Amino acid sequence: MGLGYDLQFGMVLTGRYLEQLQNGLVTTLQLFAICWVVAFALAVVLTLIRATPFRPVQALVEGYVEYHRNVPLLVQLFVWYFGVPNLLPRSWNMAINSYNAEMAFAVIALSLFSAAYMSEDFRSGLRSIPNAQREASRAMGFTFIESMRWVLLPQAWRICLPGLLNQTLQLFKATSLAGVIGVAELTYMARDIEDKTFRVFEAFGVVTVIYLAVSFTIMGAGAVLAQRYRLRT
Repeated sequence: MGLGYDLQFGMVLTGRYLEQLQNGLVTTLQLFAICWVVAFALAVVLTLIRATPFRPVQALVEGYVEYHRNVPLLVQLFVWYFGVPNLLPRSWNMAINSYNAEMAFAVIALSLFSAAYMSEDFRSGLRSIPNAQREASRAMGFTFIESMRWVLLPQAWRICLPGLLNQTLQLFKATSLAGVIGVAELTYMARDIEDKTFRVFEAFGVVTVIYLAVSFTIMGAGAVLAQRYRLRT
């Protein structure tokens, strides 16, 4: 007695469907790479701002973090793609639409979302560093920025590396949500192939394997990086 469903992976791994999957993977990796760089840089800036003694700017960063941690990412994507354009001048909207608005707003939403979590990891790393090191850097004549750059952030980086790796994985998986606003990433392509071929298991089975392969690659790179920094301590 058969299952009533014949698996045909060859259908989605040849011709135009294979090309769609390849293009979707490239778009996913591009989106992930751009968002990670922007999120990491922004997280460092947010961490520096929150480490200053000025309470008003600390409150602004705290509000930013709480918003992005408590509002679902899907809602944030909708706010940026459907809501923000209504607040912009028409000429700005036309300019954005001429340069792939879907990708632009996906980068903004994903980067801001991930930066909030990364900044919390950096903040936890900074808080675990003894105050004596801050005092020693001041005694040596370092400014706030110099102290952060040469003394505190390098140590915080090592301490929060596992958390940053986790956020990196979360960001990679979160790119799959960009398809809801029209970004032709991997999951978007899988849905398109499924609509055309009705091969649901095959389309999403292949995409599942691809996501697993990339995720394990990120985990492996993170393990190598963690080992490298452990050897230097």
